Amino acid sequence: METLQLEVLTPSGSIFNGPAKSVTLPGEEGEFGVLPEHVALTTLLQAGVVDIQKENGKTESIVVNWGVVQITQNKVVVLVDGAVAIRGESEGEIAKALDEAKSLINSIADSNAMIASVSARIDTAAHHI
Repeated sequence: METLQLEVLTPSGSIFNGPAKSVTLPGEEGEFGVLPEHVALTTLLQAGVVDIQKENGKTESIVVNWGVVQITQNKVVVLVDGAVAIRGESEGEIAKALDEAKSLINSIADSNAMIASVSARIDTAAHHI
């Protein structure tokens, strides 16, 4: 099965670096998906959720505030100002990640509609873990 190499980077370091079947990104014009062999593209990202379909079929979600993505044939590099991965070994760790994600979005959002939309996506992501 063909995969793409995905890197999600912040000023503090890497949040994700590995193979993925696909990735869904919060583009400035709306969400869009990327599969292996995608056409080259560089575009802005807005606050939202990056959904990563991993090789094992599981989905991992990362909440981002804003940034840019560069896509080449089989590589996706996401550069964002801030990001929180929604993952953990226990319900407590996942709950902490969800709180951090909501704080990240609330710290930059100037639109109540954007906050509501991203908060709903964060809550939905929590139910898939």
